[in-house]
Amino acid sequence: MPVITYRDAVRQAMDEEMARDASVFLIGEEVGEYNGAYKVSQGLLEKYGPNRVIDTPITEEGFAGVGIGAAIAGLRPIVEFMTFNFSLMALDQVINNAAKTLYMSGGKVRVPVVFRGPNGPAEYLGSQHSQALQTFFAHCPGLKVVAPATPYDAKGLLKSAIRDDNPVVVLEGELMYAWKGDVPAEEYLVPIGVAEVKRPGNDVTIATCSKPLRMTLETAAALEQEGISAEVVDLRSLRPLDDETVCASVRKTGRCVIVDESWPVCSVGSHLASIVSNKCFDDLDAPVELVASEDVPMPYNHALELAAQPSAERLVAAVKKVLYLQ
Repeated sequence: MPVITYRDAVRQAMDEEMARDASVFLIGEEVGEYNGAYKVSQGLLEKYGPNRVIDTPITEEGFAGVGIGAAIAGLRPIVEFMTFNFSLMALDQVINNAAKTLYMSGGKVRVPVVFRGPNGPAEYLGSQHSQALQTFFAHCPGLKVVAPATPYDAKGLLKSAIRDDNPVVVLEGELMYAWKGDVPAEEYLVPIGVAEVKRPGNDVTIATCSKPLRMTLETAAALEQEGISAEVVDLRSLRPLDDETVCASVRKTGRCVIVDESWPVCSVGSHLASIVSNKCFDDLDAPVELVASEDVPMPYNHALELAAQPSAERLVAAVKKVLYLQ
């Protein structure tokens, strides 16, 4: 099986879907001539031309609206935000127009648009450019939200998102584009709304998504050396959220730790903790623990920046807490 980067997996997904369906096009800042801020759209302008790979001004609300209008008109736009920090400028378009049009039209008008780009803390970017914003979108009915953590899932989920008749938000980890993984040469899809057990275990369930998955798997391997068997569940999809896969794991292990790199208040992680506590109350041998980013704006100082985010040390402490080992 070919080993490719997360960046190339996203590019392959867009390339294959643009080749398969002439209604698919890419729009956003620097997606064409510059090949994308993270070089995700490398070569697409040359292959598909300026009518299908469209550079825009720095106007997130404007080009998000163009994408929504094009979707209503029957096309399948991929709207790239250079970073989801900039998507805040377009929240009115995404939440009030893309997410609600199907409902407000009585099911008559569909909006098959994809909003994609890098999300989550990076490095040395400060408070306004280093945020995990999945909660904003997962909070809104009418949107689907996915957060792939591997090249395999990035390609398969993006292809599913492009083919979906609903607006889908695809959150790509900003520091993950160079990460490598196995991606089949043949076509495949990863279904939206289905979590996956990435590592089986018996003592504790650790649920996470996106960039923290790598740290979680590494920590689970280290815990194995201490005789602790951790099962790791990759959520992959945040809305719809496959809480049944998480709950099935918790019913087996009796303990649950959730890792979410967004802030803890009203987050996807805190929502999942509520679900697990409710559905698995009689199966839990300890309260659910949440390992999230600290409830502060992201510091610029690198040491503080790392300290503000979920870490292996904090995850180990949470696991040992639910196992009553400390």
